[in-house]
Amino acid sequence: MMTKDWLVTDDGQCQMRPAAREWDLIREHYYLHRFLTEVVDLLARSSSEAEEWDFLPQIRMKVRQLITNSYWVQTQFLEPKPHPGYAILTLYDEIGYPLTVQNVSFAPGVLSPIHNHGTWGVVAVLKGQEKHTFWRRVGDSENPHKIEPVGEKILSPGEIISFMPDAIHHIEAIGSETVVTFHLYGDTQPKSRFEFEPASQSAKHF
Repeated sequence: MMTKDWLVTDDGQCQMRPAAREWDLIREHYYLHRFLTEVVDLLARSSSEAEEWDFLPQIRMKVRQLITNSYWVQTQFLEPKPHPGYAILTLYDEIGYPLTVQNVSFAPGVLSPIHNHGTWGVVAVLKGQEKHTFWRRVGDSENPHKIEPVGEKILSPGEIISFMPDAIHHIEAIGSETVVTFHLYGDTQPKSRFEFEPASQSAKHF
């Protein structure tokens, strides 16, 4: 299992970041509720949304600690249906809660739309392999949603990738097995989330 961490910046650059060693993170009892409390406590120390991004290294470490110790988190997922080819299992949901916590599964060969998340995010690969293609905005006043590809990265189980709020990417499930990933996102502003169409240089909210 890989133990690499990555950060995708707003301009689509995928940068390697130091990763905590799994054996340093082993705990006898590290449950989802403790993980969520520790992440919320981290975010509470920031005075603005921008400062929340400074906590991404610590949040990545907490995510690695969770997937290292929680067999339950590793095994909770839905089998994707033929259409649309993916499934989302919400692991925790509460009105007003500042985090989105879910496991997402993709059938082999499924390709996601090109999108951003409008908030910071951390994704850990639990099973299978997925290829991320990264994009950046190159538009002007006439074509504000014009984007171009910057690069790509294939992620394997144990690898963790984090995103700045305006990082743009799409995902392809590669190989012959279902891809399962753990997702953690900050407080999303719906008007900041876009699905992009490069051919028409357009975008729509989603």
